Amino acid sequence: MRSATVTRETMETQITVSLNLDQQTDSEIDTGIGFLNHMLTLFAKHGRFGLTVKAHGDLDVDPHHTTEDIGIALGECLKQALGDKAGIERYGSALVPMDETLGQVVIDLSGRSYLVFLAELTNPRLGTFETETVEDFFQGFAFNAEMNLHAQVFYGRNTHHKIESLFKALGRALRQAVTINPAIHGVNSTKGVI
Repeated sequence: MRSATVTRETMETQITVSLNLDQQTDSEIDTGIGFLNHMLTLFAKHGRFGLTVKAHGDLDVDPHHTTEDIGIALGECLKQALGDKAGIERYGSALVPMDETLGQVVIDLSGRSYLVFLAELTNPRLGTFETETVEDFFQGFAFNAEMNLHAQVFYGRNTHHKIESLFKALGRALRQAVTINPAIHGVNSTKGVI
C-alpha cells in the first residue's frame, strides 16, 4: 500500500496530512477554510485517493499560511508515498471542463521541482479564501513532491469554476502519473532514477 502521513508544525500552522494512493476512502478534510475543503475533496475524488487533512492555522491573519503549508505537507506526503517510483507511469495530463471554463494540468514526477501556473483569477476572494493563494498551494505541492507541474486555465468567466477545473485536473493527472504499469521495469527513466 502506497501511503504516508506528514505532520507540519510551525509558529503559524499545525497540519497533518495522510494520503493513500491505492485505496480511495471518504475524504476527511478540515482546513478551517470552506472553499479549500471543497477543492481538496474534489482533488481526492477525481484522483481516487484516500485523503485526510487536519489543519489549524492563523486564519485571523489570513488564509495564506494555511493554504501554502497544506500544499507543502501534501507534496511531502506524495513523495513519501511514491517511494522509489518503480513501475509508475510518471507522466499525467488532464483537461477538465467546468461549465464555461477549461483547465489543464500536466505532471511529470521527475524528481525535479518546477511550476508553471497560468490562470487569471479575477475574483480576489471566494468566501474567506484568497484566490491568489491557489498558485502558492500549487507551488508548495510541486516543489515538495519534486515534480514538474504545469497548470493552465485556457478560458472562463467564473473564478470558482477556474479553480475547480484545476483541482479536478490535478487529481486526474496525478492519478495517471502514479499508476503502476506492469510493463515498466524499474523506474520510467533512462537515468535509472526519478
